[in-house]
Amino acid sequence: MQDHLEKAIQLKQTVVDFVYDAEGEMAIALETYAAQTAKKNSYGIKQQNLTVDLFLSEGKIQAQTPLDLFLAQAKDLNADDIEIIKLWKHNFIGLFEIQAIADDSYQLMNWLTAKTYQVYGHSGIPDKEKNRWQPGEIILTIIAPINAREWFFFSDRIIKGRLSQPKLAVAVGEFRDNYPDFLYADAPKLLEQAWDSVAVYHQEFVDYMGKDNLTLPGYKLNQKIAELQQIMSQKKLAEAGIDDSKSLSQLLTESGKSESDFTKAATDLGVEAQTVAKITQNKDKLSMVTPKIDLPADLKQAEAVTVFSHPRWGQMFLPTYEKFTSLLADENPEDSENSNLYVRRYLEKPETNYYVWQQLKQEYPQSLTKLLKNYTNKDNFDLETDLEQLLLKHNKPSTPELPAIASVPIHLNNLFEAAVAQVQKTKAKTKKKKKKGFL
Repeated sequence: MQDHLEKAIQLKQTVVDFVYDAEGEMAIALETYAAQTAKKNSYGIKQQNLTVDLFLSEGKIQAQTPLDLFLAQAKDLNADDIEIIKLWKHNFIGLFEIQAIADDSYQLMNWLTAKTYQVYGHSGIPDKEKNRWQPGEIILTIIAPINAREWFFFSDRIIKGRLSQPKLAVAVGEFRDNYPDFLYADAPKLLEQAWDSVAVYHQEFVDYMGKDNLTLPGYKLNQKIAELQQIMSQKKLAEAGIDDSKSLSQLLTESGKSESDFTKAATDLGVEAQTVAKITQNKDKLSMVTPKIDLPADLKQAEAVTVFSHPRWGQMFLPTYEKFTSLLADENPEDSENSNLYVRRYLEKPETNYYVWQQLKQEYPQSLTKLLKNYTNKDNFDLETDLEQLLLKHNKPSTPELPAIASVPIHLNNLFEAAVAQVQKTKAKTKKKKKKGFL
């Protein structure tokens, strides 16, 4: 095994050198890829190493990856070398917890999917670093397959240590923001279910609200969203044939028990066999949960919040949309002293994504053109040819990322709920400690 690993490490370094030595399109692609990643991450040299290692299998040069180009150009590779490198097409980055350590192998759990892996260390990892690792620690790293069952550390490692539930929830959220393409990289079925849930949520939204966008006072919109989510939750359980047995369905998905063990335990508690059968037959429908949407305080208190819903982009909540569109309705919106402020905010804020800009473009093409000409100082600014590039510059691609309303695996939902409860409990204790005198 160690000989195989050492060969893999040597080959990996050869590929990295190939990328660094390349010029032309490869160099431009790496620079672009690194620049996009740098906008989201700031972990210094370790992050740079991770970025380059991800680029090997994820970068694109005319639809080919650096690995593809290396295999096509390398002349001194034998059959074994080629097979080793081909496996790296299945590399992925994850947020892993060390569950167990044995000799030079580690049992890691990917916190995004709860899948576990046997991962091997190697001479490329300093002993001083490995000796500090302990079960329970969280590592951000890339792993690569050795064979169908075993993996090795393919990249540098960013050690996040032992994390409390709130800090772990934050780390998962950061991973989601920084690596959206790898959210469920090792569980395509979960990814498919998550995207399907966005379309379902959108349709439920339209059915309940009557249209795909509306404007309401913040507190009222929050109430309507809560009512919608309650209806959706009851409907999902009913479709699975469970009615009020939500706790039993969660027990099945969380326990890890076999269906026969679960059936015996449930029937021993007096649950009807027919109900248990429905739960076990529909467990896939209950493996993911729609996260609770609770508008932040500033939106709840807003006089008017506009919400857009879309089967791919999800939901976007905008407290200034009516004011911005009122500005755009003017004949000369560029003359307003707030015009550049609105444009800058809509370019910078993540909720005003590509889809929102397309709504503005469709409804107010002339006024929007005037505003953007003024903002960019380009008299020849053209919505059809220049808007998309401007949005890309501000990290607003035309392809949607998995929205926040997408269903998440139950273990992540439980983590987020526990983290929120713990933070609220801490805040309550802090408030009590601050009380003095007769107050």
